[in-house]
Amino acid sequence: MASQDFLIQYLPILLFMGLAVILSVVMIAGSLLVGKQNPDPEKLSAYECGFDAFSDARNKFDVRFYLVCLLFIIFDLEIAFLFPWAISLGSIGLFGFWSMMVFLGVLTVGFVYEWKKGGLEWE
Repeated sequence: MASQDFLIQYLPILLFMGLAVILSVVMIAGSLLVGKQNPDPEKLSAYECGFDAFSDARNKFDVRFYLVCLLFIIFDLEIAFLFPWAISLGSIGLFGFWSMMVFLGVLTVGFVYEWKKGGLEWE
């Protein structure tokens, strides 16, 4: 009896996942059936960042590409963690406060590294 009650609690999740799978299949099948299929060489050609693809995939990228990615990750993580932290600050106490200060310190080190490498200078 207890295991049956336990499984009934997961029924809404199973229904939601089933509905998501069914809707996904219907949307993909609908787009394949209704959409025009008229490929030409221009549509089938590779396109990367506004220019034709490289001939060799092992070419080195400019380090500024990675620095911009690092900058995005720094600010994205900061925002993703600061909002919930600020909302729950009253209930998490000093441990939560200093944990976030350590986290912000690590992000600041990353930001300073980015700054020193010239990732903030746009040409």
